Amino acid sequence: MRLTTKGRYAVTAMLDLALHEGKGPISLADISERQGISLSYLEQLFAKLRRNELVRSVRGPGGGYQLNREQAEINVAEVIDAVNESVDATGCHRNGDCQGGETCLTHHLWCDLSDQIHSFLRGISLANMVARKDVQDISDRQDRIHIDQVLIGSDAATISDKAAV
Repeated sequence: MRLTTKGRYAVTAMLDLALHEGKGPISLADISERQGISLSYLEQLFAKLRRNELVRSVRGPGGGYQLNREQAEINVAEVIDAVNESVDATGCHRNGDCQGGETCLTHHLWCDLSDQIHSFLRGISLANMVARKDVQDISDRQDRIHIDQVLIGSDAATISDKAAV
């Protein structure tokens, strides 16, 4: 059993948004750079997150995305569900046709495990994640790297402009 990239990336992007809340709308390009997720993939995920009313978009210069509710009101399971993901430990996707079209001996065990995982993730809010010191430390490191990249890019542009003169 594993959570697919879609679910992992959706949770990562939402956590990035929560960590940068209060700094105005956050662009998908900034999330993409900090988290190493392709911009086109983020656009697909955020379309689903917006349809499920977890985020709202702000248009225009300085636009981007913001959480649509308080961090404490958005749980990890809700984010995964919004992008049509499920954490499913069964081999049959809960269809009960695991063994030649019939239910296998352990089918209900794996269904129960899936329910436990979903319940566990439902109990973790974005606010819980933001409050973790390890998450804050990683976010601080990513922000420093992102700022360095922006500064290097602007220095390169300045040097290029001076060379053109």
